[in-house]
Amino acid sequence: MDITVHATFLPHTDPDVSLAFYRDTLGFEVRNDVGYNGMRWVTVGPAGQPDISIVLYPPQASHGITEEERNTIAEMMAKGTYASIVLATRDLDGTFERLQARDTEIVQEPTDQPYGVRDCAVRDPAGNMVRIQQLR
Repeated sequence: MDITVHATFLPHTDPDVSLAFYRDTLGFEVRNDVGYNGMRWVTVGPAGQPDISIVLYPPQASHGITEEERNTIAEMMAKGTYASIVLATRDLDGTFERLQARDTEIVQEPTDQPYGVRDCAVRDPAGNMVRIQQLR
């Protein structure tokens, strides 16, 4: 089988603020920015990796969920327990310094984990957990 990761979805609470984080802070490229019925889906991705995208989406647009489920999602996003992504970099310490300088919400400074990776953790503006690992 020839299967690759093409896109993953992360919810946003404010497309402009999320776009600024992924584009301006992390340096991702904007691949698409689509509006529909007063909502926006913004697709970003790492430079030099055009086949991998993150779609920042409005969670209220999810089909088939109830109002109670929407409220639960909003509560979980506010706590930072709804969605996450793991990224990687060759320069974890330099990346972390850049995140700190941009007033990113820090969850964990660069740490050597007992399971064999060195990483840090931040939250994006919507509360999504963003872990960044040091590439070996």
